[in-house]
Order: sequence, then C-alpha cells, then structure tokens
Amino acid sequence: QEWKNTFATWDPQDFCNISKIILPTSTYWSPPIFILERVNGQNSNLDYMVVMHNGSFNSTQPFQVTLTCSLMILKFPFDTQTCNVSIASFLYPAVSDLVMKTRRSPAEMMKDSQSYFLTDGEWKFTNLSITEYMEQLDHEQFSVVTYTISIERRPTLYILNLILPTCALYLLDMAVLFGPSSLEEKISFQIAIILGSSMLAVILNNILPTSSNKPPVIGTH
Repeated sequence: QEWKNTFATWDPQDFCNISKIILPTSTYWSPPIFILERVNGQNSNLDYMVVMHNGSFNSTQPFQVTLTCSLMILKFPFDTQTCNVSIASFLYPAVSDLVMKTRRSPAEMMKDSQSYFLTDGEWKFTNLSITEYMEQLDHEQFSVVTYTISIERRPTLYILNLILPTCALYLLDMAVLFGPSSLEEKISFQIAIILGSSMLAVILNNILPTSSNKPPVIGTH
C-alpha cells in the first residue's frame, strides 16, 4: 500500500540527511481495507511502514488467506475456474475520503503472480485481470478493486487414473458382449465388469468436487 500524508513531511538537511524512517503502523493513519471473499486467514506480524520525507507512506503486509469461489465443474477434469479477490474499504466514502488505485498494470501483476504460484501442482495459473469500480452501499459510494484470477486444472492425473480405466472397461464390456464366448462366460465377465465399474464409481465419488450447482458430465454418464 502507498499513500501520502502532507502533514508528515520534513527537510532531510535539518535532520542529518535522514530521508526515511520506519515506524509502527499504529503511529499514523493507514487505510483500512478488507477482502470481501475472505472466510479465513492468517495475518502477518509486519505491522510497520516506511515514511518518506515528502510524506509518502509505504506498507507491505504479506498474509495467507482463504477465499470463497464459485466452481463450475461441468467440464471436469478439463475445467477452468475464475475467482475474484475484491479489496475494499467501507469506512471511507470514495467521493470525499478514499479512492483506491492499482500501481501496476495487469501484465506486471501477471508476471509476478506466475513467479509466486506453484507451477507443479494440480492447477495452472492462466490469467489475471484488474477492475476498479465504485460500489453503492447505503446511499454512498465506496472504492473497490477486484482481481479476477483464472486457473486451469491439469487433467493428466485424472485421465490416467479415471478416464482410461473407464474406457477400457466399456471396451471390454463390448468385446465380451459381441464375442464368441458362451453364455456362462459372458455372465462371469459381466459380473466382473460390474464390480470394476462399481469400484471406479466409488473412486469417482471421492475425487469429484461437490461445490457446484451442475454436476460434472463425467459423473452423469
């Protein structure tokens, strides 16, 4: 965060050429912000800010946060999810007190986010966009900045452990059904295939996401 306070300025030549100092965050006013989608999180202990001689304040507070996000898993495991991180301050109206602006462009944020994001996990970070707008609340407007994050699921694990065995069972089922085997052998094979399909259904039920209004196509066939 960066902001200016015109009442906190000094001439470095009058103070041994000191152009900046580090103070606790509680020393001066700082903009209170909230993440609207936040449900849980762990704040950092870096409650300090840098004060420049020209009244510029800089505060960096990294923290880990858990957010809510609506999932669309109709195309699971070939799905792409979009989640929002909305930063707002509903204590100061944007018309007269506080307006938030992003310092860096979406392309710069995208580059930094890709360097921090785990590249060898289940999800692939694909896009980041930033929207600045005014939110109407109780007849007043408040400044809101929304980061829209797009991530794509890597389907390789699900293809190897789920889709390929399922297709193999169906092909085996067709081969046994139209093969030259006797009726007793076909019944035995069918029972074995039904048991295998049941095991795959149990595995599928354990790995499929449940937080979606529409079930995935793979779970309905």
